[in-house]
Amino acid sequence: MFTGLSAFPLTPINEQGIREDAFVGLVQRLAKARVDSIGVLGSTGSYMYLSLEERARITRLAVEHAEGVPVVVGVGALATRDAIRLAEDAQSAGASGVLLAPVSYQALTEEEVFEHYKAVCEHLDVPLCVYDNPGTTHFSFSDALHGRIAELPRVASIKVPPVSAEPNAAEERIARLRALIPEGVTLGISGDPVAAVGLTAGCDAWYSVLGGLLPEQALAITRAAQRGDAREAQQLSEAFEPLWALYREHGSLRVIATLAEAMGLVRTPCLPLPLKALEGQARERVERFIVTGFTR
Repeated sequence: MFTGLSAFPLTPINEQGIREDAFVGLVQRLAKARVDSIGVLGSTGSYMYLSLEERARITRLAVEHAEGVPVVVGVGALATRDAIRLAEDAQSAGASGVLLAPVSYQALTEEEVFEHYKAVCEHLDVPLCVYDNPGTTHFSFSDALHGRIAELPRVASIKVPPVSAEPNAAEERIARLRALIPEGVTLGISGDPVAAVGLTAGCDAWYSVLGGLLPEQALAITRAAQRGDAREAQQLSEAFEPLWALYREHGSLRVIATLAEAMGLVRTPCLPLPLKALEGQARERVERFIVTGFTR
């Protein structure tokens, strides 16, 4: 399950609540494209802005409308007890796996993070993906900690932060980490702009923001890399450089939310306040990309 393209859709929301119809439409779009898995309630899904009840509802909707595509559910929470509850909710709803990030308010120690993962794993019957995202959690995993957590039962994948855009450096990074984790635990790249590099450097999966909105295009990059065609994968990725530039300036969530609004797939606004989609010249750049950058 934790291989190929894992597509992470938005959770469209306004101050009145979740736009369930729009969310279902995004999930059905991914199911129709036959992505390898659907990852809901990750950072793109605004999970930390939702109540436990809202997250349970999103999980049920995703599983109901995924048409047999495996659903991976983000269960990160400030308190271990809430992460356990969310993991149990995900399992009860029929999720195929869970994704856990060590989110915090107080800075966490490595031992606290290990014990957090250990406690959640003790309540799991489905596989878990370790979500390493220092840009949002402000916690940086050491390679040694990754190796230690990967030994826990139910840990099946590690979602690693962006690797170097230089292929040799990316290969060395993946090789160093792979040497520390058990056989059978996959490595997945996040950071859409370097996904092609990460996949061809040895990652097994792409945990993709882009794939949650443009699954066919993300699948084309993924399949080229899986075939070993690094040149084609990179060329396909380079077609999205206008988006990657906006990612670097504004963050992937705001860019993808703006793209979804501009494509008419969600209503404006679609992000939970205080977050906002792009405006002004940045929004115009997204709209221009729709016209020139890809065929819908």
